[in-house]
Amino acid sequence: MPRRNRDRRRAAVPPTPQPKPLTGGWQQLETATDGDWLVRRVTGTQTTKVYRCPGCDHEIQPGTAHVVVWPADETGGVADRRHWHESCWRARHRRGPTSRRW
Repeated sequence: MPRRNRDRRRAAVPPTPQPKPLTGGWQQLETATDGDWLVRRVTGTQTTKVYRCPGCDHEIQPGTAHVVVWPADETGGVADRRHWHESCWRARHRRGPTSRRW
């Protein structure tokens, strides 16, 4: 009978846990000086609306990749979610608040 050349140790390693799925994407927990945040990366193909980034106060056009961020405690639900450019989200600690254009 022929010998099997497979690594038997591989079957003994448990699979790594995957991030918790939500409708429309995956989120990850980010901890910073301003609190704990759940961050979901959104590809441009998933968007059909125009959003306004709170970091730079510019519009995020449909088809543009960005992040959706909300507090980790999720007490406010959907009302607390904000759409940010990914670079604006990473630079939020270096920037001051923007003035809202009306």
